[in-house]
Amino acid sequence: MNTASRGSRRRLLRHAGAILGMLTALGAAPWAWATEEAPDALIQRLSTEVLDQLRNDKALKNGDIGRVISVVDGKVMPNVNFTRMTASATGPGWRRATPEQRQKLQQEFKTLLVHTYAGALRQVSDQTVEVRPLRAAPEDKEVVVRTWVKGRGEPVQLDYRLERTPGQGSGWKIYDLNVLGVWLVDNYRPQFAQQINAGGIDALIHSLAERNQANARGDKG
Repeated sequence: MNTASRGSRRRLLRHAGAILGMLTALGAAPWAWATEEAPDALIQRLSTEVLDQLRNDKALKNGDIGRVISVVDGKVMPNVNFTRMTASATGPGWRRATPEQRQKLQQEFKTLLVHTYAGALRQVSDQTVEVRPLRAAPEDKEVVVRTWVKGRGEPVQLDYRLERTPGQGSGWKIYDLNVLGVWLVDNYRPQFAQQINAGGIDALIHSLAERNQANARGDKG
């Protein structure tokens, strides 16, 4: 991998949390999943809606945190199993966490990703996403939607893991994503484990809170 490719990978990994719903998806393969929205169609719709909004919303394009939070809460989070994402990133420590700790951890992790999202929005220009043919059976409960991000330079691999959720709020929800072969959860897990090993779940929550406070000070600077 050349120096330019390594630099591109580092930038994409920093912005991995921002990819959810940020880029437009073109050419999704048609699938018949009864009355529910197909997982690849979900990625196409969500991405297209957010990108269209980005093009017409200067506050969003400029990374205004309040506006980003509004869009993430309104459009992205309803399509993400964030509890599963946080639990997977936390690892075994999640099982030992109290309900209050879990709630705080999810909030701080979400805030961290929102700040990442805000920074990445400033870098969106003419990118598009090609959704690859979906390799799955109608009865599958979990699928991977594979895409290529196309813009300047070589296409970049971007894949999503989704699960089918039963009952109320049924449909497909994102719980992980892969940028250039690195899954978002796998990227955060060792960082989280280091903090937990040093001081438990509270230490991890405190570390995330400090990072978020530093980001907030940077927003005001």
